[in-house]
Amino acid sequence: MISRFRRLAIAGFTLCVIFFTAPLFANAEDGVTPLRTESLVVRSGDREHNFEVEVAETDRQRAKGLMFREEMPADKGMLFVFAAEGDRYFWMKNTPLPLDIIYINAAGRIVSIAADTTPFSEDVIPSAGPAKFVLELNAGTSARLGIDPGDMVSSPSMAKD
Repeated sequence: MISRFRRLAIAGFTLCVIFFTAPLFANAEDGVTPLRTESLVVRSGDREHNFEVEVAETDRQRAKGLMFREEMPADKGMLFVFAAEGDRYFWMKNTPLPLDIIYINAAGRIVSIAADTTPFSEDVIPSAGPAKFVLELNAGTSARLGIDPGDMVSSPSMAKD
């Protein structure tokens, strides 16, 4: 029979372990560490549109992207950074948010925009040319702000090279 003091000690120790290690395993289920954020600017004509974006720069981060997210503030987005420019193919599997998917070349110029994508769709959404970066914004943002192919995009991650 375990003494009351010993049971309290074990319970206290267990709670301490849970309390101090929980943050280490917050993302253990998907193996993705929290994404860093940065400011991103889209220059469309004489207008600038500012967004705060999460940066997906590892294979694992890019694979998860905005999957399972049910909402995103209007001034937020996600920037996918690839090592080299190339044809890109995205899909909306496990993504409940309709999005605008904006393909951007290595020079920062928008190559193409897949507007108002369909949530949960497994249809492949290709870039219309080589892209090094992909920006995801809430669906309708590109049309609402007048963002078009040819516009320029910049952020700290896009300046690295």
